[in-house]
Amino acid sequence: MDETTKTPNRTPADEALTDLILSLFRVNNLTLTWGDRLVAPLGLTSARWQILGAIVAAERPQPVAWLARDLGANRQNVQRIVNDLAKEGLVRFEPNPHHRRAQLVVLTDKGQQTYDAAIRLYNPRVNTLAEGLPIEDLETAGRVMKALRKKFEAEENAEEQS
Repeated sequence: MDETTKTPNRTPADEALTDLILSLFRVNNLTLTWGDRLVAPLGLTSARWQILGAIVAAERPQPVAWLARDLGANRQNVQRIVNDLAKEGLVRFEPNPHHRRAQLVVLTDKGQQTYDAAIRLYNPRVNTLAEGLPIEDLETAGRVMKALRKKFEAEENAEEQS
């Protein structure tokens, strides 16, 4: 960024973070488009694939609200997608012994097979994407993303409590 486009009262760190955030917006959009194309043959979208992944990653069945929290997503959007996945037989709902109304979301055999097929498509593609990117840079980027996520979550929690 040249001197004429800098915003007054911003530090170099502010400028660097702004550049990073703008890049993240663009990379996020490109990643979602890439993912949509990758899993389209399986009848999935990036959003559906993400939710299947969150279900797989969870240590035990979770209600939609918890899946949404883990994804950093809107609960209503996750509920809509989970309902669609249930209609397609990829997930099912089970009673939640801790909450009568918040049913647990469970992957079906068909859902597991679909998720596994997505991973089989993903692995060679991610290997290609990783080529030429130093592992140290990837690890640093991951740490920065996790730190930013924590800061955004803390800010969101503070706003909810005020």
